[in-house]
Amino acid sequence: MHDIRFIRENPDAFDQALKRRGLPAASKDILAIDVERRDAQTQMQGLQAKRNDMSKQIGDAKRLGGNPTALMHDVGVIKGQIATLEELDKKLAAQIEEILAAIPNLPAADVPDGKDEKDNKELRKSGEPKKLAAPKQHFELGEALGLMDFATAAKLSGARFTMLKGQLARLERALGNFMLDIHTKEFGYTEISPPLMVKDEIMFGTAQLPKFAEDQFRTTTGLWLIPTAEVPLTNIVNGDILDKEKLPLRVTAKTPCFRAEAGAAGKDTRGMLRQHQFYKVELVSVAAPDQSEQEHERMTQCAETVLKRLELPFRTIVLCTGDMGFASRKTYDIEVWMPGQNAYREISSCSNCGDFQARRMNARFRAAGEKGTEFVHTLNGSGVAVGRCLIAIMENYQEADGSITIPAALRPYMDGAARIEAVK
Repeated sequence: MHDIRFIRENPDAFDQALKRRGLPAASKDILAIDVERRDAQTQMQGLQAKRNDMSKQIGDAKRLGGNPTALMHDVGVIKGQIATLEELDKKLAAQIEEILAAIPNLPAADVPDGKDEKDNKELRKSGEPKKLAAPKQHFELGEALGLMDFATAAKLSGARFTMLKGQLARLERALGNFMLDIHTKEFGYTEISPPLMVKDEIMFGTAQLPKFAEDQFRTTTGLWLIPTAEVPLTNIVNGDILDKEKLPLRVTAKTPCFRAEAGAAGKDTRGMLRQHQFYKVELVSVAAPDQSEQEHERMTQCAETVLKRLELPFRTIVLCTGDMGFASRKTYDIEVWMPGQNAYREISSCSNCGDFQARRMNARFRAAGEKGTEFVHTLNGSGVAVGRCLIAIMENYQEADGSITIPAALRPYMDGAARIEAVK
């Protein structure tokens, strides 16, 4: 959500930031409604003062034995006028909120301008892709091993679902536990097991609603299945006033994620790269404004550490203005090398949302000794997507005979097993 005062004071800067996002100017329409609302508020304040003065006159008239009938009539008229203005004020406030709720976050000054993913900028690379003679894609490997069953998943649930079996199912579980251990034991994140269904206002707080409702799954009770643990983890501070001394707050969770993928028709239809249901380890930080940039860099390094420990080649990029998510003011994507596709694919996205989500959640902090409060900054990142990490391991650690070597870092989570072989 945007600060209307900022738009009033900086309309050109607001419109220029929207232009960087590839969006049309919006300040004129917003401020026209804002002016109308402020005029209604001014009229209302004037009438309230007049009503109070006349009410005093009525009291004086009664005390002196006069007849205040005319004054009482006029006060009644003024009360009706105030009620009408109050309704207009609510209506205009709702119009402004509806417009602002549909406008994405403004990009940070150092975010590169661009239209789409082609304009993203690579920051660094880690590891060298292995030279494989004839690399197979994960679904070819998984089906040949007898441990990845798309047919049964489709029978149960339809398209974009996968059933893992045996050692692949165990490897998925091992990956999630491995990631949680790194983030909690080494990086100081507190593990959370959050609800997987949330209310409308919680989805609004992190900006999944109202704009992206079609990408979500809603239950018959009106609750929403979470598309990522970012939603419940960030909303832990919804409506709260935090002590600055306790910031940054860092939490993590491994949860199922549910996405309708309404905008992804025809993309990655084979395999388990883009699913309606998948596991992800999420990182969320709540920070003071003067901490958030450093926290963003730290969070990204935490996610990179997972891939380094697994010895998976990856690169880190900064997204351009045209490719950023709705709530983000700056995003780093981490892309892991997929030999079967001969391409880097996103496995983590770490975003600094500034105070954009905090305004929607009314999440604030207060510094010691201060009376006033400020909005917190919120950050979120994949630490990392478990399913995509599983795919990356399968493709990068595939052997000529179709077996999968288990990375050394995961073997303690697999009872020391070093290889996944075909079911006999």
